[in-house]
Amino acid sequence: MSVFPMALLLLGGYVAATISGAAGFGGALLLLPIASLVVGPREAVPLLTLAQLVGNLSRAGLGWREIRWRPVLLFSLGALPASVLGAILFITLPSAAILRGVGVFLVLMVLLRRTKLKDIRVPEGILVPGGACVGFLSAVVGSAGTLGALLFLGLDLPATAYVATEAVATVFVHITKSGVYSSYSLLSGQILWITALLSIAMIAGSWTGKRVIETLPKEKFLLLVEALMVVAAVSLIVWAR
Repeated sequence: MSVFPMALLLLGGYVAATISGAAGFGGALLLLPIASLVVGPREAVPLLTLAQLVGNLSRAGLGWREIRWRPVLLFSLGALPASVLGAILFITLPSAAILRGVGVFLVLMVLLRRTKLKDIRVPEGILVPGGACVGFLSAVVGSAGTLGALLFLGLDLPATAYVATEAVATVFVHITKSGVYSSYSLLSGQILWITALLSIAMIAGSWTGKRVIETLPKEKFLLLVEALMVVAAVSLIVWAR
């Protein structure tokens, strides 16, 4: 791989992890168009899975003492088996269908965030079926962090606890997906070494995101993230091949 595509991917990984670290959602799906351009859409989802695993591990580590483990357990009960089913379905889908599906999903998530659902207090029992939806969609389209963020935001946790709890719950989903992708030989040697370099950018971005959330007005930042998600969605729907 030449220097420019790799540099573009690393920069995208840093920005994506910064966004996820500050907003708790959106970063991975914003990185998907860049990853698809660099390595191809079929390889982009497994690559993002590994990169998100590292990014979420770093966010969970930064807020380890604030993690709420009961919501993590309930979420995982639904998310892990559903992510296995979703990953198997992903293997059979055409690349263009995957990208267009991600684009449509991005738009729907932005619209969902504009409703009053984001302000509803979520009972813990919803985390099991909600986790199943997140796990399945994450495996098929690469990430469902926005939907997962809505679930954990509904628990009304402090900012650091919310980011760390959502991150560690997502770690278990990405580990499960990675196992399925690996069994179907989608994690090649090239994907692994690209992930190793991307991980450095993701860890740096997670650290930056933690600082951003402490200084930047959150509502303005969330509007910026949503605007970027719409732009990414349109590009995926229009240019998917």
